[in-house]
Amino acid sequence: MRSFKNILLATLAVTVFSCTDLEVEEIDSEVIDEDLSSVNVSENLTDLYNSFGAALLNQENTYGLMEITGDAQLVPTRGTDWGDGGRWRQFHQHTWTSSNPDVLRSWNDLNRLTFVANQILLSNPDPQEEAETRYMRALATFLILDLWGKVPDRDPSAPVIEDPIILSREDAVARIIEDLSDAQISNLPSTGPANPDGLRVASKASAYFLRAKFYLNKHILLNGASSGAAAESADMQQVIADVDAITAEGFSIQDDYFDIFENPADNSEAVYLITGDNGSTFRIANTLHYNHSFILNGGGWNGFATTAEFYSLFEGPEDTNAPGSGQEERRGFVPDDNLGRGMLFGQQYNFDGEALQTRGGAPLFFTKEMPEEITGHGEATGVRLIKYPPIPTVNEETGELGPGPGGPPFQIFMRYADAWLMKAEALHRSGNNSEALVMINQLRELREATPLSTLSDDDIIDERGRELYIEFWRRQDLIRFGKFLEPWLYKPQSEEFRLLFPVPLTAVSTNPNLEQNPGY
Repeated sequence: MRSFKNILLATLAVTVFSCTDLEVEEIDSEVIDEDLSSVNVSENLTDLYNSFGAALLNQENTYGLMEITGDAQLVPTRGTDWGDGGRWRQFHQHTWTSSNPDVLRSWNDLNRLTFVANQILLSNPDPQEEAETRYMRALATFLILDLWGKVPDRDPSAPVIEDPIILSREDAVARIIEDLSDAQISNLPSTGPANPDGLRVASKASAYFLRAKFYLNKHILLNGASSGAAAESADMQQVIADVDAITAEGFSIQDDYFDIFENPADNSEAVYLITGDNGSTFRIANTLHYNHSFILNGGGWNGFATTAEFYSLFEGPEDTNAPGSGQEERRGFVPDDNLGRGMLFGQQYNFDGEALQTRGGAPLFFTKEMPEEITGHGEATGVRLIKYPPIPTVNEETGELGPGPGGPPFQIFMRYADAWLMKAEALHRSGNNSEALVMINQLRELREATPLSTLSDDDIIDERGRELYIEFWRRQDLIRFGKFLEPWLYKPQSEEFRLLFPVPLTAVSTNPNLEQNPGY
């Protein structure tokens, strides 16, 4: 028997947005299956994977919370473009409010995952299905706890009129530990690298990765980023053991950095992939100029950029990143007959070697220098960031390249080089600086960067920035190293309460068990 009732999934609400106003329309109408044994576990698992990918694919919502709030990426307002009611400026300048639409959508997306996972776990899944479901619940719980510091929890078998309870930090941490236990991970498949189908679902390697990421941040998840709590030695040993387990699954660092993203499902580094209808197109279009139409149908959207300070973290001359100019591999390059990779700086060209222009006819020369205000940008200000290359069309008769519809269908959410750096950090935090330095330098040598002679906290956070820019983890890394509140371009010192996002107004107003985070 099914009961149809207006309910909230973890006090979620369906809303409509304009650029400046938030208007609550109506509560979502959901179907709750009272006979949970009839739930199709396989279909719901597929929904979990697809929903998680959809929540992370584009440039807004959860991606915006995780990356645009950091120091590596900003979305300046260019004339009338990219104003959007100030939503992008709020992220970069840390001025978001409890009515921010991206915060609400992210809250809804991630809390829905935990609800569906709870429903599956009450539906008699087999051991592998249970392990996959627990992996996805742990992943969603980890992100909710990281972003908001509290986790709503609804029991699908409870009466629909009951408000979701709120897991404390301690309870949420305990749930993640339970969901990622050795017993659960043992029931997941060993996928190995270069396996597109296997890398899109839970595997032993992705569970080890998530557990390592969790234990690296556990002292913050449990106590709050402002508590001053230090990482425990036992937690760091767990990080090291889990990264070693990923290595044992066959993953390794690849020495051709940008090939990892050109072939995101066919390399030695991708541990977990997300996919959807738009693939990696958002990561490409949002940074390219309108007149990059030679490589992307319709051209780019000309929004996202980075700062001169972040560009300067990379080795290489400040006035060029042409191929062969001596920059480290990860900073990227701009050839004179194609679109570049990594950091797009300087004059841009088409396939024929012709210099591109802005819409006003000036040279399309991306500059490091920025105007005084985040709202005062022109078409070409800001170095652009691109990892996933557009896939051009090829004329079968002439072999000539033409604009394509987008990029690779996958994005990498978990990557082995991240795990490698997590292990190095855990060694460093455990007092084993010499081995950590060896690991960092092994990575740097592969990336054509000069080895370091010593290793500090600043060296590690900078190395993570160079290796993992626009790969989802910058905000979390900055918080762990105590740098998220520091001033950067267009942003003064942030208030301490910005370490967490506000609980959306619609959620607080509909669930008496929920309390707003301080400062909002």
